Amino acid sequence: MTEELKQHYTLRQLILYFLKLGYSGFGGPVALVGYMHRDLVEQKQWISEEEYKEGLALAQLAPGPLAAQLGIYLGYVHYGILGATLCGIAFVIPSFIMVVALGIAYKLYGGLSWMQAVFYGVGAAVIGIIVMSSYKLTTKSVGKINIPSIKQNWLLWIFYIIAAIVTIITQSESVLLFIATGLIYMIVKAPPAWIQKPKTTNMVILAGIGFWQYDIGTLGKIALFFTKAGAFVFGSGLAIVPFLHSGVVTEYHWLNEKQFVDAVAVAMITPGPVVITVGFIGYLVNGFAGASVAALATFLPCYLFTVIPAPYFKKYGNNKSIKAFVEGITATVIGALVGAVVIIGMRSITDIITALIAIATILALIYIKKIQEPYIILVAAILGLAIKSIT
Repeated sequence: MTEELKQHYTLRQLILYFLKLGYSGFGGPVALVGYMHRDLVEQKQWISEEEYKEGLALAQLAPGPLAAQLGIYLGYVHYGILGATLCGIAFVIPSFIMVVALGIAYKLYGGLSWMQAVFYGVGAAVIGIIVMSSYKLTTKSVGKINIPSIKQNWLLWIFYIIAAIVTIITQSESVLLFIATGLIYMIVKAPPAWIQKPKTTNMVILAGIGFWQYDIGTLGKIALFFTKAGAFVFGSGLAIVPFLHSGVVTEYHWLNEKQFVDAVAVAMITPGPVVITVGFIGYLVNGFAGASVAALATFLPCYLFTVIPAPYFKKYGNNKSIKAFVEGITATVIGALVGAVVIIGMRSITDIITALIAIATILALIYIKKIQEPYIILVAAILGLAIKSIT
């Protein structure tokens, strides 16, 4: 199966796909992982369902930005380290260029008040997009939402619901919950030999604009702080925001509250991974050098945490116990992503108009089969500007 899939595409085609996703993929991590499944698994059939699930499980278990890690893993599947590296770069570069350009505009014009108007419409449309992505991921990986499916996969549905509730309540994603549910499902569905035979003792544990102006001392602090952000924050782009706030605003006082909110807004209205907001923050703090160091420091750990264990995921991916472990984790991961959708929705749907934009987006995606998300985002941005200009 793997060899058949490999013949369907070249490394160049995969790189071009991630380059396109990097400049046109709106909606944050939930939407981006949904796009990858729709495009690479369902439509193009370059990646198998099993390979996608392995990548999603690994991306959620390792610290760092979810969508970027999944993209790196999918690049690794058939083209190894080279594929992982080039796909990761192609995915991140477009949005990095965009946030640096916005950083230049921000410094030149003293703020981005228009951005709030744009985000008023875009934020609501994004909710509609990620609701549809979450629904598709749920039906594909957990089961269809009907009585027979729920009876058949009742344990996966329990994991899914628990993860969604925990994420909504705590507003964070727990890696311990992912591991625990994976182990439980593995023990129930396909217990490994060391559990079936208690006497076996061997067990492996996987454990101006200031473009060129910068200060060396600050650059070092940026490198250290953003490396910690990339290496120790688990979950989606949503999870890294509180960590960034505590360091950038509270500890180092690099930005004030308004500037930080604008930085998050930049991440939401630009395509690609939400975590690319680190590039915007780095630029405001220390010019282009700051943006480059912040982005590299954030994404390098997630790259290493993906490519180092990737061979083991591929080697042991067909083992029944490992498959059960991955299925349990996947159900919990998608439940956590749904919880993240609820949290983002509560922040983005602020009135009747934004609710109507979100509903219209969902209906457009259901009934207008060939419509592409960037067009929806553009219409929503224009609506936001128009509505805010007359209110």
